[in-house]
Amino acid sequence: FLVSNYLDLVKKYDLDGFYIPAFNNKIFLNLNNKSDFIIIGSAHNLKEIRIKILQGCKEVFLSPIFRVEKSNNFLGIVKFNLIKLKSKTNLIALGGINQKNLKKLKYLGLKGFASISWAKKNGLRNLRPF
Repeated sequence: FLVSNYLDLVKKYDLDGFYIPAFNNKIFLNLNNKSDFIIIGSAHNLKEIRIKILQGCKEVFLSPIFRVEKSNNFLGIVKFNLIKLKSKTNLIALGGINQKNLKKLKYLGLKGFASISWAKKNGLRNLRPF
C-alpha cells in the first residue's frame, strides 16, 4: 500500500511505500528504514527523472509516451528511448497507451507500463501487449 505525497501518513500507518508526483521536488531524508520500502515517482523529462533519483525512487513513471487529450506534448518511442538511455533507472511508460499502440511498447525495453484510461475502458482481460 503506497500513499502519494503525504509522508506523515506513510510513517503513521507504517505503509509499504511512497509515491512522489512530478511536481514535488522536495528531497526527503530518512523516509523509512525498512529494507522493502518502495519509493516510486513520476516525471515528464530527464531533469525530473534526475530529481526522482535524488529522492530515492527506484522506479519512475515517464509520461506521456503517446498523445493524450490534455496535452499536445508527448515523448514518442525515440525520445522515450533516448531519455531511458540517459537516466539509468527503471522507467515505466505512462500516458496515451491504448489498443492501437500497445504493441509499440515492445521496442522500449520497459520495466513496466501503466494505462489508466485504457484499463478503465477495457479491463485487464484484454491486456496482452507482446
